[in-house]
Amino acid sequence: MIATTHDNEQEMFPLVDENGQIIGAATRGECHDGSKKLHPVVHLHVFNSRGELFLQKRPEWKDIQPGKWDTAVGGHIDLGESVEMALTREAKEELGLTGFTPERLEHYVFESEREKELVFPHRCTYDGTVSPSAETDGGRFWSMEEIRSNIGKGIFTPNFENEFSRLFGTHNKNQ
Repeated sequence: MIATTHDNEQEMFPLVDENGQIIGAATRGECHDGSKKLHPVVHLHVFNSRGELFLQKRPEWKDIQPGKWDTAVGGHIDLGESVEMALTREAKEELGLTGFTPERLEHYVFESEREKELVFPHRCTYDGTVSPSAETDGGRFWSMEEIRSNIGKGIFTPNFENEFSRLFGTHNKNQ
């Protein structure tokens, strides 16, 4: 795979309603230009059997939240692709994961100043080899306490902090 140093602004994404029904299409650039066109994404939270959560570091060249720690796997669903297809593709591309069993969690809408996403989060327990690709700036497993103690300090993406609190609770000691 060739290392990328920028996002493809012309890449086409489906536009969806809040139930995930496709209602149109737009480019990555249009979806991230502040117009808040609702587009679908997948996230995968990768735990190891010790209950630690893998996070990836976003490279500096990303157009959204460069240099911050984020969900292990996150990516856009391409036109013509199902949630499951996108999750499998992104997990393999970003971390080299294969043979994992994802648990689908409740989808929701996330909105920032620049974009609006319909997020399809998943989780899995995985003790195999994790090999971050050039699409990331590396990654590592974090304890839940380490994550909780760093929420709000500007090292995680707002998307990750929002989702972590939503799914795992900032004060909940259980994953």
